[in-house]
Amino acid sequence: MSLAIKGLRFAYGTNVVFDRLDAAPFNRGEMTALVGPNGVGKSSLFRMIAGHLKPLEGAVSLDGVNISTLPDRQRAERVFLLSQHTAMRAALAVFDVVLLAKRGWQGGKASDSDVRQVEETLDLLGIEHLSDRLITELSGGQQQLVALCQALVRDPQVLLLDEPTSALDLRRQLEVLSLVQKITIERKIITIAALHDLSLACRFADRFMLISRDGVVADGHPEQVLRNDMTGRAYGVRIEIERNAKGNLFVHAELAS
Repeated sequence: MSLAIKGLRFAYGTNVVFDRLDAAPFNRGEMTALVGPNGVGKSSLFRMIAGHLKPLEGAVSLDGVNISTLPDRQRAERVFLLSQHTAMRAALAVFDVVLLAKRGWQGGKASDSDVRQVEETLDLLGIEHLSDRLITELSGGQQQLVALCQALVRDPQVLLLDEPTSALDLRRQLEVLSLVQKITIERKIITIAALHDLSLACRFADRFMLISRDGVVADGHPEQVLRNDMTGRAYGVRIEIERNAKGNLFVHAELAS
């Protein structure tokens, strides 16, 4: 059971973003880093997987079902997209914002189980002390953590994270990606995260999928993709990788002459 992307074609007017893009299946319990330079369509791809954009051709299927054919509620229950634009303007407390995400379209009074799950998820992310704070009073990094809490409390089958650590400090980056990796395995969900820090991505991703203006140009184990000449070409840099004493990969890049 997996997520499949077949023959996607998409354009904004005359600007073609994807021309029959294909990808190997994304399996449950695995975390994929979606990598590539700016402007190649990573956010657009996420929006198509989430059903927010409809491709001109091709399909995104979850367990054999075309996502775009699902009713809005069913699609939202199965796929959650955490956008890189997390600024929140509603004058609500953090707890209420997360509880609203949990309830979704269900309506009615929140159950004791809903409340417990929100409390547990806030605690998981180490932000339970912010429960009573207004979301508008928080820093960008804190709002990003609340947005991730909204994603996790929904317990989706597919979790799409568009630059989930962009506003976080170094410690929080490691804590958040470690938690996402753990939840991906334990809940057997499909997680795809767009990440710019390739060294950080190597620490947590099972797979790298590199896209450029030519579509998917490298796909596989992180080290395999990083050693692929296409990776340096896509970014316009020379890439070197090394391992530290703990076996972690580190990526060094220099401008290509």
